[in-house]
Amino acid sequence: MDVRLRPLLMDDYEIVVNWSKDDDFCSANGWKKDKSAEELLQWWRNCVNHASEDFIRKGIEYNGRLVGYVDLACIKDNTAELGIAIGESTLWGKGIGTHSALRMMDYASKELGITILIGETHEMNQRSKRMLEKLGFKEISRVGNEVYMGSKSRLIQYRLELTDHSS
Repeated sequence: MDVRLRPLLMDDYEIVVNWSKDDDFCSANGWKKDKSAEELLQWWRNCVNHASEDFIRKGIEYNGRLVGYVDLACIKDNTAELGIAIGESTLWGKGIGTHSALRMMDYASKELGITILIGETHEMNQRSKRMLEKLGFKEISRVGNEVYMGSKSRLIQYRLELTDHSS
């Protein structure tokens, strides 16, 4: 599968505008549907330009075009939280998230010395649950609730020790 991670660019902004018009993407990712062009541009500018020691966001490129992003958040010592968003809901369920996660996990381990990854998803998000489990994450708790796709859904927390992961 032709998936690679790359830096986010301001030139990607028009693609992000399209994501903001995808009702399923917005609903799944907690994006406000009536976000103004100014709000969206400011958010994207921050994504592209904001460097942080405890947060890394990379663009997901599939067949030569940006289709989403993958994050390492709450990076501290040897631990980070993995997050993924595929911007075009028509591409959900095609393995792009899994391939992107594997690439980010490799980066986290080799470049940052991360040995423990945390993941979280909504109980109703079957694709995300399957992806995390396929990657070797183990459920560790069910704490909290959030709205997902318009309905309240319990949050499931996962953990993966990369030293045990063979990919």
